[in-house]
Amino acid sequence: MDIKQATAAYESWLGKKIPILAADLKLKHQLMVENPFQFLRATFYRWSQLWPEICPDLAPAPAVLGVGDLHVENFGTWRDSEGRLIWGINDFDEVSTMPYAVDLVRLAVSAHMAISDGIVFCDARDACAAILDGYAEGIEKGGQPFVLAERHPALRDLALDKSRDPAKFWDKMNQWPDANGIPPRVKNILLRALPEAPHSYRIVHRQAGLGSLGRRRFTLVTQWCGGFIAREAKELIPSAWHWEEKNQDCKIYYATALARAVRAEDPTVSLQPPWLIRRLAPYCSRIELSGLPKRSIELKLLRAMGVETANIHLGTKNAAKKIAGDLRRRPAHWLYKAAQAMEQGTMNDWKQWRAK
Repeated sequence: MDIKQATAAYESWLGKKIPILAADLKLKHQLMVENPFQFLRATFYRWSQLWPEICPDLAPAPAVLGVGDLHVENFGTWRDSEGRLIWGINDFDEVSTMPYAVDLVRLAVSAHMAISDGIVFCDARDACAAILDGYAEGIEKGGQPFVLAERHPALRDLALDKSRDPAKFWDKMNQWPDANGIPPRVKNILLRALPEAPHSYRIVHRQAGLGSLGRRRFTLVTQWCGGFIAREAKELIPSAWHWEEKNQDCKIYYATALARAVRAEDPTVSLQPPWLIRRLAPYCSRIELSGLPKRSIELKLLRAMGVETANIHLGTKNAAKKIAGDLRRRPAHWLYKAAQAMEQGTMNDWKQWRAK
């Protein structure tokens, strides 16, 4: 099965699960042409096919509840119950049980592609080493959330960079068109998620993400106490990790991953199946690496991403000891070599996709 056949088959599977937004799906196909990094973010369903073929030696690695669609721009910030700014993994749409190495290799491949695109400035080998060092340390020490207060100044600078200016954020949010076909239940859920009943509000159609582009999402925007606030409902489906299996795992693990991970939780996130409800705000959103304030922080950032990946994997009971043992048995540069192989497989698919 090539990339075109895989995409058609996956979208057919997806259409049996939920309503698909044709215009958003068309946009997704267009964005997949632009560069390999965009393509990678949009095609976790294809990654799940390539993985056992390209990385068979990693298939026996200890299984964890993994992120799946992990990449260097799947990190962001949120406010915890104490109002502290927290940094970490931002999206768990594709969470499922998988070898722990899946997340590490996918994160490393995305770093390679970001380096090639001139978004990240460091050596690919050094990038893999930073990710793996951070991950191994996180596993060994039991993990710790990234609270951006008195610690982690480099991450704090990234989180508070001028590219996340609140005025620009809300200007962009208010430019989205009104949404159509809002299910009454979703409207009620969004209204109940607000601090109090609004006098007026809009529910807009926001095109965001890549892997989930084509699925329904509804974003309520209103003013409260002198400023804008927003809540979003995004439709979830089971992870594409198992999409081809006849007896596929149909459970959605988003809430489970959040509850088990070493994490300072966002109190506004909730699951009301199949809808994920969360707050959107200038500092409660994904961070784009094109806004890196200093080129010297790349390796520190990648190392932190490795630690945060360990924070998620530590949510799987008894995983730490097994992972530590497996890491010790792996040959030198195993992550770099696996990332090279998966990157080549993804690049071959991207070139074929562009030629369609």
